[in-house]
Amino acid sequence: MIALKFPEINEILVWKELFPSFNKISLIAVLAVLISSALFFMAGRKSDVNEAPKGSRNLAEIIVDFIEDGVIMQTMGKEGLAWTPFLLTLFLFIYLCNVPGIIPFFQMPATARMAVPMFLALLVWVVFNATGIKHQGVGGYFKSVLFPPGVPKALYILVTPIELISTMLVRPFSLAVRLFANMLAGHILLVTFALLSEALFQANDKILIPVGILPFIMLVFLTSFEVLVAFLQAYIFAMLAAVYIGGAAHPEH
Repeated sequence: MIALKFPEINEILVWKELFPSFNKISLIAVLAVLISSALFFMAGRKSDVNEAPKGSRNLAEIIVDFIEDGVIMQTMGKEGLAWTPFLLTLFLFIYLCNVPGIIPFFQMPATARMAVPMFLALLVWVVFNATGIKHQGVGGYFKSVLFPPGVPKALYILVTPIELISTMLVRPFSLAVRLFANMLAGHILLVTFALLSEALFQANDKILIPVGILPFIMLVFLTSFEVLVAFLQAYIFAMLAAVYIGGAAHPEH
């Protein structure tokens, strides 16, 4: 009987530093910034206005149109188009941090570390609260949050604490955990089936070698699925950010 030996969970989740205070998570985040910046830098170069957009410009325009039509117009309307740069940056950074989970050498999304999603969630929290205060004033904003219109006054004793906790604590926490949990779960599944396939293919018992095909097929399927998850999680995060900002600026909506 052959005992299959798997690495400890620590080896799956913890990376050695490439150099002091800089590991693969940091590298992925830096590359996400550089790649997105390079894309729009190349797209912004001067060209003949009569030419149809192509290459980097065509890709950049597709992404911008997607954010404007698929996120902003669906949640904030035309008045929210001024938020295109912020939401575009948020979406693209998260997506480029998610994708390395299926790329050799990296093989883990940066968003599978809680620090990255939490920072992004806190950034969104600061932005939508600042937006609410800017448009409604301090008193008006917190009044709309803590005392939503249409609620019987007798229920405010119950509704107000719920709204306070929901807006100030649950929103950023749920934003961060949703992204973190989905990407980490996908990473662990990929690692599990990869290790299982490798162990079975390298087993001394020839009977186990054909069995390795099953987890390998599952690995291929999950890898394809993670491509979709990487996009969906970036989209959902950007969509919820737009909803929170739009709601803070125009509470009547």
